[in-house]
Amino acid sequence: MNDPESRLALLRFLERVQERDLARTRRWIADEERRQAERRRGLLARPPAPDWLIERALSGQEAVYVHVGGCWNAGQRSRGVDREHARRALAEGVKACPQCRPDTALGFMDG
Repeated sequence: MNDPESRLALLRFLERVQERDLARTRRWIADEERRQAERRRGLLARPPAPDWLIERALSGQEAVYVHVGGCWNAGQRSRGVDREHARRALAEGVKACPQCRPDTALGFMDG
């Protein structure tokens, strides 16, 4: 290993390995930048959340709850509705979600 030529050969080999590693790391960075840009575009293209939700029963027929849009307790069977539809559902006896209290937000007084 005291031979300067073999030491130089080893250093050149190390340089090639590091260049290859650096190129791979730069590809990983470019891939991640591309994924983040796609994620941002997806978030910007997402439609706005509805202001009000009606949650349906398992059968999908009758409404079981009215929610404020974005309620953490709204089930997967919820769909967005407008303000008037939400008020009408409450007037027809659909229960207001006890967590988000859409009846209060809509100014709906029972009875």
